[in-house]
Formats: sequence, structure tokens, C-alpha cells
Amino acid sequence: MTSPSAHPWEFTDDRGHRASAPGVPARIVAYLQAGAGLHDLGLTPVGVFGSFHDGERADRAKAGGLPLGDVAYLGAGAGLGLDDVLGVHPDLVVALTYGGGQVYGIDPDTAKHLEEQVPVVVFDVGQGRSLADVRERFAELGASLGAGEAPAAGEGLAWAERELTEAAGAAGGARVLALSPGGPDSVHLARPAKWPDLSALTALGVATVEPPEGPGANWHTGDWPDAAALTPDIVLLDTRANAAPREAYGASPAWTALAERAAVLPWNPELPPSATAHAALHRSVAQALRGRS
Repeated sequence: MTSPSAHPWEFTDDRGHRASAPGVPARIVAYLQAGAGLHDLGLTPVGVFGSFHDGERADRAKAGGLPLGDVAYLGAGAGLGLDDVLGVHPDLVVALTYGGGQVYGIDPDTAKHLEEQVPVVVFDVGQGRSLADVRERFAELGASLGAGEAPAAGEGLAWAERELTEAAGAAGGARVLALSPGGPDSVHLARPAKWPDLSALTALGVATVEPPEGPGANWHTGDWPDAAALTPDIVLLDTRANAAPREAYGASPAWTALAERAAVLPWNPELPPSATAHAALHRSVAQALRGRS
């Protein structure tokens, strides 16, 4: 009997590029967010890399269920070289783009030389991409590699979406604000329509808060009084390593007022693209909304 890995493999990514290999790839390197999504599909990468916002260690907040102790962290941004990736002998690299086809998290020159030696699949997670779009594209890749989330994951997501819609309807317009701490005097307020996960919450009936108009495509940058003035009932707080830590802004009276008024939930703006991760977000927000009913 012929092993499935002996059959030629190909996959067309969101750039329209066709990646191919003589057999089904088994050794995958991925951007951390993508690697977390692949792990939920039953495909644990041999290595992951970060972005230019990341440091010398993998960001636990972005890693989802990835067993980081068993997966090589290859570096991030300018600290990620071609030899770092090739050193773990990948037969597929899975990366992201926020539009324009440029590989996110890898120096453009490194990305060019990498694609000359290893098949690279790039998924678009930028503006205009829905949470379902991204999730379904990753599911297609998983299927092409012989894996996929258990049916229970999809059932759990459908249940979580219904639960969230019901909770939002019962919460009387409770308002949800997503933000990323910038420091003692600055905070980045997310524009819901620019983030697939926040857009999904809005579509399910959640009253997401729109920050003031102004410069900044994805964020409005202001100060903590600006955030408090929006009077949210629930705050989704960016917990990635590149967000300012609580000790940097915790003494702000405006933050204190905000945290006393609102339920504060941890938020990963780079949510793993899987039904498992998306259902967990929906359940978390639903629970907070029920507490405000």
C-alpha cells in the first residue's frame, strides 16, 4: 500500500501562489499564530517564528495550545535568518500577510530566498478577511495535509456562536471595547471593523465600541482618559508580550476607573485560526455579557 506522503502535494495560497512538493509535507515551520491554528488541526509544527514585535522567546499569549517546550522557536523579525529556518529541515513554511502579499514577520529578502528553497503557503489575515474566511482556509490546508479538527470542534463553535448571540441580546446593549496598552500615558483602541475577531463579535450581536475617528487604520491611539470616556462594560485587554505590562499603567486613575466599571478579559488580537480558538473567545465574551445582564 502506498503511503499518502508519497503522492504529489500542492496548495494554492491567498496570494494565488501554488506551493508544491513531491509528497505531503510533514515538517512544518509556521508563524506563531499560524502554528497555533495548525496545532488545533492536529498538525504540530517542528518550529515557529515571531514577528518584528516579538523577542527572543515565543509569546505565550499568541501560542494557543502549542506545546512550546516541544516546538523550536526560531527567532523573530530581524533576528530570524534563513539558516534558522532551514536548520530544522522544513518541507513547508506557513506564514501570514496583512495584505499586498508581503510575508509577515520575515525580512523580505529572507522570505524571497526561503521561498526559493522550501514551499511557502501564505494566508491573508488583513482587512476585509472574516474570521470564518481565515478559519476555513486553514481548514483547507489541514485537509490537504491529511489532518483537521474533530467534528466536535465545529459543533462547539456553532454552540458558542448561539450562546454569544443569546447573551448579547439579554445584556441590554452592554458595550465591548478592545484595547492594547501602550504605557502609562497611551493606549491603542481597536477599530472593530478592522479585526476579524471583533467583526465576528459584532455580527453575532455584540455592541462593540468604535473609537474616535482619526489617523490609524486598525487602532486609535489616545490616553487612558480617552478609553475611560467610552464607558465600556467589558474590556478586551491585549495580553501579548508587546503590549505594555500592567505595572506600566496600573497606577493611572483612568485605568482604575475603567477596570472598576468594566469586566476585563484577556484578548489575543492574533487569535489562532481554528474553531477551537474562536469558540473559546465567543464563550468568554458570552460569559462576561451574562454577568452584565
